[in-house]
Amino acid sequence: MTAEPPTQVIVGLDVGTTGVKAVAFGVGVPWRHVALREYPTLRPAPDRVEQDPAALLSATSAALAECVGAAGAARVLAVCVSAGMHGLMALDSSLHPLTPLITWADSRAREEAKELHESGRAHELYALTGVPVHPMSPLTRLLWFARHDPATWAAARWWVGLKDYILLWLTGALVTELSSASGTGLLDMASGTWSSAALEVSDLSAGHLPEILPTTSVLGLAPAAARLVHLPPGTPIVVGAADGPLGNLGTGAMAPGVAGLSLGTSGAVRIAVSEPRIDPRGSLFCYALTHSTWVVGSAISTGGAVVRWAGGALVPDVVAVGSVAHPDEAVLTLAASVPPGSEGLVMLPYLLAERAPLWDPDLRGAYVGLRWDHTRAHMVRAGLEGVCLQMRIIVDMLDDVEPVRSVRATGGVFRSALWREVMAAMLGRPLRILSDAEGSALGAAALGLSALGLVARLSDGVALLGGASASPAIDPDPRLVAAYDELRASVPELIGRLSGVAAILRRPGARRDGEAIADGAWRGDGRSETPHG
Repeated sequence: MTAEPPTQVIVGLDVGTTGVKAVAFGVGVPWRHVALREYPTLRPAPDRVEQDPAALLSATSAALAECVGAAGAARVLAVCVSAGMHGLMALDSSLHPLTPLITWADSRAREEAKELHESGRAHELYALTGVPVHPMSPLTRLLWFARHDPATWAAARWWVGLKDYILLWLTGALVTELSSASGTGLLDMASGTWSSAALEVSDLSAGHLPEILPTTSVLGLAPAAARLVHLPPGTPIVVGAADGPLGNLGTGAMAPGVAGLSLGTSGAVRIAVSEPRIDPRGSLFCYALTHSTWVVGSAISTGGAVVRWAGGALVPDVVAVGSVAHPDEAVLTLAASVPPGSEGLVMLPYLLAERAPLWDPDLRGAYVGLRWDHTRAHMVRAGLEGVCLQMRIIVDMLDDVEPVRSVRATGGVFRSALWREVMAAMLGRPLRILSDAEGSALGAAALGLSALGLVARLSDGVALLGGASASPAIDPDPRLVAAYDELRASVPELIGRLSGVAAILRRPGARRDGEAIADGAWRGDGRSETPHG
């Protein structure tokens, strides 16, 4: 980017799972400044994954103030907000938090989700809301609070998400927007209002939830926040959208046949469509970007974090001698020392309450195909390949909605040549990697330009801010594509052969938990079939 100072900037504020990224974009001038702040994730008990609301606001304030300072004399046209989905927290009547932010990774509501599936309500709710019933969903966590924490349930005046809390701090208004609401499991996609059926299930009234605004709505910066971030009170705050749909916009994955892939701690793949779409299998979500643009896709809970897990659990000695600045580098070097396909070793990387393709939080991870000559290096590489295989399954599902011709990807993991090579070959499609400043922050800023009436189309907003800076297309190596096609084809047989072991170990009359996986061959499309042999 040029060092020429801009006269006008717009800030994309992306509040995510592990930290906040604020990016100041020069309007019509190729200038950017990126400010990053991280915050801790708290795990106070099994299945609990939370964050401190005060830490979130402190990090957001610091990142935004840095961007404003870097902009200097330039006029800040607006701050446009992106935020992670599926968070939930309770507020009292004075708008003070009664709970931490409960993140998407929290799985305390697994029993509530299971009961909705067993009762048959899950399919009905999915058809209305576009959100698969899963412990990640705020809907299931509301059921958990009503059942297990009646004191908080009774004291809560409001139930809000991460975006809503950030907007409350920025503007003083308790509101949400269509995109974030579409990820709660509580929104009626057809009407764009809170679903009466979902509210009935959760035993909640719409009066306990924020007003839903269009994603292009503009509010004013509140005086208290203005003092902290060094902007004039009343500076336009564009409420924006959720980080996933904005990621598609920022990476330029909006055209038919182009998928947007994000891979960080978790991972997701999405394509843009013009209206809500429902997957008959119930494996794909549907979230809004605007009232006329939606994204269809799916997400995995364990993404790039598999390398961090493998480093700690399998090769801590390798991590100990690695770079402090790049702790995964030595682990990835070890993984690169074994052939593609890990010589027949496969990892099913279900380390957290898994989402796609089965949306089964009780599904446990596994290594299959393990032999005497497999080493720790094979196990690390198999983990990385397992994550890429999960992403391929989602892309194949999206082919049924719109054939996917190419993929545009973001995520720090793609600084690694091994991640780039394996992902391109596993997907079997051209892959373009976007720079770290792209994605949701750029999407938020582009949506902001549209909200201010400065561009006619969302794609024009991306172009005015310098566009998405993509690497040349990585064309998959045909030999690697063949190796990974063979690997994928081997998985059903590897798992199917274990059904005999399951039969021997199962006590007569015992409950058959996980039978569909233990006794059936994993097809890779969210279903099972009776194994042969």
